[in-house]
Amino acid sequence: MVEGEWAMKFKLEGIVPAILTPFKRGGHEIDFDKAAAWAEELARRGVHGIFMAGSSGEGLLMSLEERKQLACVLMDAVGRQIKVVVQAGCLDVPGTIDLTRHALEIGAHAVSVYTPGFYRYDDEALYGHFALVAKAVPEMPLLLYNIPRYTGNSLSPELIFRLAKDVGSIVGMKDSSGDIAHLSRVIAGAPKGFTVINGADEFSYQAYLTGAAGSVALTANVVPELFLSIFNDVKKGKLERALATQRRLNEVTEILGGGAKISTYKEALRLLGHDTGFVRPPQRELSAKEKSALRGDMKRIGLI
Repeated sequence: MVEGEWAMKFKLEGIVPAILTPFKRGGHEIDFDKAAAWAEELARRGVHGIFMAGSSGEGLLMSLEERKQLACVLMDAVGRQIKVVVQAGCLDVPGTIDLTRHALEIGAHAVSVYTPGFYRYDDEALYGHFALVAKAVPEMPLLLYNIPRYTGNSLSPELIFRLAKDVGSIVGMKDSSGDIAHLSRVIAGAPKGFTVINGADEFSYQAYLTGAAGSVALTANVVPELFLSIFNDVKKGKLERALATQRRLNEVTEILGGGAKISTYKEALRLLGHDTGFVRPPQRELSAKEKSALRGDMKRIGLI
């Protein structure tokens, strides 16, 4: 297969939850049975894909072997029904290549690679990172992952366009910058066929109007139906209804804390009757007081 051939066939759109990873009590082991069951539940509820081992999935707290095993479990569970995007990013190039190559071997639909963090990198260093990974596994569609508030490094529109032009297997990006102007610039200037996915739950409606192909969303674990409704209504031109649903979604994202604690989302799902396990330290579980407050907030807005 020639370089870039998969990229030409690649398409990702719609609602792709940034799937939570269930851990057993204490967080020492992944609960693979619950992980598979949760992926199957999301697929049953109509999502278009899952995005695994990102920040929402606590991927950065797992070993490479755990991430590989989880990818296999999720592919077996739902890979024939919906798209599975493996977040393969690591702080280093060899680890990222290792996970990318494994994703290819198990038949995942794409990988996403975040900008490496901790150190500050200029555009040339970031270009080299993504180019090295993509060229090492040229048959794997690769989505850039821009999440500067966590990594400290941002992908500028100019760098994104350069990578999209120079490297055939770089087929799109997830933009979690939270900057609608940045998202709009990328959508307007990207080459034809380059897929831009929104990663900021609070302006999903606005992102779709701008031309985003869909959402990778943490809150879609809790209320996938709201995301699906907004996405479908925008496509149908039912904009007033889509905007009203976005306002409802924003109520939900506010009480869940915008991703500050992954345990908040797992507790919310527990209150809704879904067991997505525990978090891995140094993430922490909610206190009794926090659980009570969350229950109150969910009742206040009619979520339970």
